[in-house]
Amino acid sequence: MTAGEKAKAKTEQAEGKAKEALGSALGNDRMAAEGQAQKSKGDAREAKEKTKDAFKH
Repeated sequence: MTAGEKAKAKTEQAEGKAKEALGSALGNDRMAAEGQAQKSKGDAREAKEKTKDAFKH
């Protein structure tokens, strides 16, 4: 996993989690859903990079 892609994945996951929590706390369903989607995007990026690493070895 490249360092840049790993950092992007972790950043997306953290931002998504924070946005989801803030949206839930404020009762803003749209913000919570956007945060959940962003977190999922980070999870997918991380999974993709791990798969690429598995085939390199």
